[in-house]
Amino acid sequence: MPVESGSSAASRQAKQKRKSHSLSIRRTNSTEQERAGLQREILEGQDSKLPLPLRTNLLDLFGQIEREFENLYIENIELRREIETLNDRLTAEGQTFDGGDMTKGALKTNKCHSTSQLSQKLKTTYKASTSKIVSSFKATTSRAVCQLVKEYVGHRDGIWDLSVTRTLPVVLGTASADHSAMLWSIETGKCLLKYVGHAGSVNSIKFHPTEQMALTASGDQTAHIWRFMVQLPAPQSVADITQTPCDDDVDFSDKDEADGDGDGPNECPSVRTAATTLRSHQGVVIAADWLVGGKQAVTASWDRTANLYDVETSELVHSLTGHDQELTHCCTHPTQRLVVTSSRDTTFRLWDFRDPSIHSVNVFQGHTDTVTSAVFTVGDNVVSGSDDRTVKVWDLKNMRSPIATIRTDSAVNRISVSVNQRIIALPHDNRQVRLFDMSGVRLARLPRSNRQVNHQGPWPGGTVTALPCEFSGSAPEHGICPIHHDLFVGLLLQCNYSSPI
Repeated sequence: MPVESGSSAASRQAKQKRKSHSLSIRRTNSTEQERAGLQREILEGQDSKLPLPLRTNLLDLFGQIEREFENLYIENIELRREIETLNDRLTAEGQTFDGGDMTKGALKTNKCHSTSQLSQKLKTTYKASTSKIVSSFKATTSRAVCQLVKEYVGHRDGIWDLSVTRTLPVVLGTASADHSAMLWSIETGKCLLKYVGHAGSVNSIKFHPTEQMALTASGDQTAHIWRFMVQLPAPQSVADITQTPCDDDVDFSDKDEADGDGDGPNECPSVRTAATTLRSHQGVVIAADWLVGGKQAVTASWDRTANLYDVETSELVHSLTGHDQELTHCCTHPTQRLVVTSSRDTTFRLWDFRDPSIHSVNVFQGHTDTVTSAVFTVGDNVVSGSDDRTVKVWDLKNMRSPIATIRTDSAVNRISVSVNQRIIALPHDNRQVRLFDMSGVRLARLPRSNRQVNHQGPWPGGTVTALPCEFSGSAPEHGICPIHHDLFVGLLLQCNYSSPI
């Protein structure tokens, strides 16, 4: 009488277990409606101050959560059984090939390696499914409704940076790879002024906190400070703007490509001379910002240094060295003399200039790839984004570990934080923009157009698209509201692939 081997017996037992388990799943599904009806009867019989429709809705939601975790539990059991079967097979193979020659030993090693890879793949699948379910629950806690408000067309190459003035009149500024920076009327979309003093790509633009001055960084290895005087035109009516839900499966329709093929804005005055030129870098100046008060400015460069300048004299005050690779961004605290710089060396550094006699620096190694940007919030937080597909929120009082981590499916470019509503805008390499709160809960994804899904270059005509959002729980905002102006910064950064030189 033939004797059944240990591996075949284990396989037969696993099949029997799966068969009986599938029967139990069918029984569970057949009684699911009965259980739901019984729960509703129990709920109706209980005393509660909540309205019955609200209680019924809550019951349905908790029922969905229970079914999701039930399916997850069933999948977990199946995966564990598969892993046990693979481990039993691995043990049987190890006993079979013990004592063989070297060729068989090598064969056993290869089989063990492939079996281990399969086991690891099963475990990874289980973890990924768990994260997906948890993320789906987080996404339903808060939603945002967005609408397309205005497009600003006029640049001839990609847009690197956007900013909004902190004083009246409130205008939008853009920095472009076409060697220019432009000022726009937010309400009408008309170009008010064009700065053409740089000899290279304009990589960033920031406005002075109290005066009508702009600070631009360029690939020509300089940063320029230039003054502007603009007069806002009469605002246009926005009554014909239709609202579109900002959901994951809804896209904005594109305008015809001819809209972006014009010769640029009409009758836009230009400025060609800077009031102050900040020199001393030996590489591309990728970013610049004003320190609180506006008397000093900081620049970040590909020469691995950041420089602190006196604005009135344009003299170099400090050269901030220490990064091992090119800098990618710099940002200043809105109320304190603090600077944060990020770099391709996977670190970001916090520079403290609150004591005039000495400045200190702290190095943070919270990422595993290029830190594309790190920005301050109004409170005591720093938000850092990286090519390692994570964004981390840090508390300045305790920087040992992040207080929140956002994991994404694509590298994160220059991020922006809404000052008033504490919302993080994340532009990705896959041309998506997602909104999160400071706790890491996703609020919305700004839709991308169907025609530009596979587009790898600048948006047509260097178009900048402004997408202010209306968030649930707040009063509706119509048109463009100042509370959302800071969301413009970083929304569409790095959607182009022009050189910042």
